[in-house]
Amino acid sequence: MVNLTPNPSYSLTIRFQIPNQAGMLANVTQAIAQAGGNIGQIDLVEQTRKVIVRDITVDASSSEHAEVIVNAVRALTDIVVLDVYDRTFALHRGGKIEVRSKLSLKNQGDLAMAYTPGVGRICTAIANDPEQVFNLTIKSNTVAIVTDGSAVLGLGNLGPEGALPVMEGKAMLFREFAGIDAFPVCLATQDTDAIVETVKNISPVFGGINLEDISAPRCFEIEARLQRELNIPIFHDDQHGTAIVTLAALFNALKWVKKPMDEVRIVLNGAGAAGVAIARLLRKAGAKYICLCDSRGIISHSRTDLNSQKREFAVEKGGSLADAMIGADVFLGVSVPGVVTPEMVRSMARDPIVFAMANPIPEIQPELISSDVAVMATGRSDYPNQINNVLAFPGIFRGALDCRAKTMTTLMYLEAAAAIASLIKPSDLDREHIIPSVFDERVATAVAAAVQQAARQDGVAER
Repeated sequence: MVNLTPNPSYSLTIRFQIPNQAGMLANVTQAIAQAGGNIGQIDLVEQTRKVIVRDITVDASSSEHAEVIVNAVRALTDIVVLDVYDRTFALHRGGKIEVRSKLSLKNQGDLAMAYTPGVGRICTAIANDPEQVFNLTIKSNTVAIVTDGSAVLGLGNLGPEGALPVMEGKAMLFREFAGIDAFPVCLATQDTDAIVETVKNISPVFGGINLEDISAPRCFEIEARLQRELNIPIFHDDQHGTAIVTLAALFNALKWVKKPMDEVRIVLNGAGAAGVAIARLLRKAGAKYICLCDSRGIISHSRTDLNSQKREFAVEKGGSLADAMIGADVFLGVSVPGVVTPEMVRSMARDPIVFAMANPIPEIQPELISSDVAVMATGRSDYPNQINNVLAFPGIFRGALDCRAKTMTTLMYLEAAAAIASLIKPSDLDREHIIPSVFDERVATAVAAAVQQAARQDGVAER
């Protein structure tokens, strides 16, 4: 059984009324604790001589768990639950982003310059020299976050409306971590040709395109075609962002266990967009022994169900995931919850490295194997070593936009991973500290600088 830890994703605020008597608040907190809730802030809303109204913030582990907690409070004698707020829903209400003007229009002169008739001079200047669009409009600092909603997080095909909250969140991260203006573009089609044509048609506005939550294998073709047909950088974050951060963490994990990249045996479970991209980048980084697995086991030549991406990594001998993990040095999971057992981890080589990155529930819970692994990482923020794409994509685009890169290259990805890894000083490196925090302010700057240098080295930087 998977043990889910209370976390802010299922945070709620309970507003309740209690008699103004000693010990009444303690009854509420005890009931919440016994129900498994994690108590946060407690606020006083109103107090009279007879009653007190308070708000208490509680983290649960699921919607069902939240209901159990609320019912535990409701069951208390003399306690009246006045309201319950789902804090995550409240945070999203009305959307999470907005567009604001950079200029203050205070008089007729300001309006005449910002809009008609003065803006006509700017339009003519751009028409005469299209490169001026980067200097005279938002294009130089704007990214489109494009999705068809076919592979939203680990939730599946939710469609464009269901994908919009994720894209809004992505836009927030672009602004917060790299100062980039990004906007969600959720398309009401899952046709590859239609997506490619739509993105091409809107591209004059944007300096870069971030593809997001588009299912495999269509995502590979969409990215490749757009990269060929447009002269702005195209980046599928589910592929390359995941691969970059995984490689950065693996660089440092291998340093910790003193094993070279070109000698370790790596098992990678999950052969979708992220898994294939990780495998490709690992090869470019020097990995020689990669065993890619999917829901049917090892990707081998004997299988007849492989697409072209999976065939790149087919090996001679088939078998199950458990078979693949015997004697392996590294396990990387971008798959589904609970597919790895402690016995499978114990069958690995000395000082095994396990990155169980399925989110929110990993391939194996870290506490089950804490004494069996040298390094453990997940995609979650409540365990050490979080593999989070926000370490990559803001800096990637910051660097690409600043040097006006025409495309993205593998060298840019490799250098970005090396830059992220380099922020962990040798003296700070340990089994629970192989990757910087997502709030480390050095990350985006370091990644952007590395990306610019790589773009110039590859000859794709126009500035």
